[in-house]
Amino acid sequence: MTQPLPVALPLKKLIGPSFILLALGFGSGEVILWPYLASNVGLGIAWGALLGITFQFFINMEIERYALIKGESVFVGLKKIWPFSPWWFIASTFLGFGLPGIVAASAQVFAQVIGLTDFKWLAILFLLIIGVLISSGRTVYGLMERITKTIIFIGLPFIIILAIIVSRSTDWLALAQGLVGQGQGYNWLPEGLSLATFLAAFAYAGAGGNLNLTQSIYIREKGYGMGYYAQKISGLFHNKSPQPTIKLTGQDFDLTEGNLKNFKTWWRRINLEHFLVFWFLGFLGICLLMILSYSTTYNLAGNLQGIKFILNEGRIIGQLISPIVGTIFLLVISIMLWQTQLGVLDSTSRIMAENLALKKLNNQNQFPLGKIYYNFLWAQIIFGIILFLFNIYEPKTLIIIGAVINAVAMFIHVGLVNWMNHKLLPKILRPKMWRQLIIIIIFLFFGLFSAITLWSNLSNWLK
Repeated sequence: MTQPLPVALPLKKLIGPSFILLALGFGSGEVILWPYLASNVGLGIAWGALLGITFQFFINMEIERYALIKGESVFVGLKKIWPFSPWWFIASTFLGFGLPGIVAASAQVFAQVIGLTDFKWLAILFLLIIGVLISSGRTVYGLMERITKTIIFIGLPFIIILAIIVSRSTDWLALAQGLVGQGQGYNWLPEGLSLATFLAAFAYAGAGGNLNLTQSIYIREKGYGMGYYAQKISGLFHNKSPQPTIKLTGQDFDLTEGNLKNFKTWWRRINLEHFLVFWFLGFLGICLLMILSYSTTYNLAGNLQGIKFILNEGRIIGQLISPIVGTIFLLVISIMLWQTQLGVLDSTSRIMAENLALKKLNNQNQFPLGKIYYNFLWAQIIFGIILFLFNIYEPKTLIIIGAVINAVAMFIHVGLVNWMNHKLLPKILRPKMWRQLIIIIIFLFFGLFSAITLWSNLSNWLK
């Protein structure tokens, strides 16, 4: 049975899902990895950030295409073309994001603000707060959208002002040169740069890994296209009745002239929404945080040690402007990292819950998705706490290991989504040839770069 394709919403009512995806990137690539590279090798690698977030824009739009047309997440479609896919996405998501490096970084920065030396217990507290907060919302999506919008609208303007104050014209020139691969004494990649670190930053120029796939879930819950007919996950503590069963499969619309015209309107508007929110604000955020890091900490002693460069930034900003501003900077960074961990836990729980549900459904239509979502949420929180209790909590190491795993995961899901859209979508709604070529280039890039990085690290390990 088909349903009519709802009339395309105006742009201002579409804004939301891209903010969540943008926020997922701010705590890993934008706040940590790209500024880390800028502080140690300069701005000559800025081209990688531009290419990485541009790649993710096209990746995300093909994910949105499927959800817009089908009213279901891409995981439902991927299971149709690869029955083993649910187990892959559960395993690769937990391996890629189960390491709690982002919340550890948040706790380390916040510990600096309040004068603590051991941030392990603070990181555990942050994880527990996230779990309680997500469990208490009326609907999980609504809570996530409100939090991410608020933090980005406060944090990004603050970073813009700081970057303008502390930077010099020569810094902006270095950034412009870096966007075309010209560094200080090198082109494209400096000698001795860890490929694993660069690939980690590249994969996290945006959300990264399987997190990109949750865009299909978020736009379904926002009500894009056929997602208008989808249900939402309610809060665990807010909802007094048992978690309702949720239909995972979507519905099609007839390929009438009116529906096709309406689809084109939807497609133009969601492309614009994602470009303005995810690509533009995301790239602006990366550039500003790189400039800020470069202007304050380039070649300072200790930058290579974990995330010490962030602490150095706060100290230098305090010297250049005032101590209170340096403290506020560290506080803002800590909050941005914390909200990223919140978003990651929500997104990964959605991914794993939906894929387990798909595996257990056995062609039934409904499953208590909310209940299993919260099981995965708290399982990840408990896993992170266990790692912290065993003193495994160095932020940068955890983030880089996870990011390399996620780069491999991206290689796989880019190919799968492209094949799924080709197999399951009506020909008239499939991506145009130029978009297909871009996706193929992205697929080959991630495959080649991941293979080189893994081989390089394996060779070093075997020596």
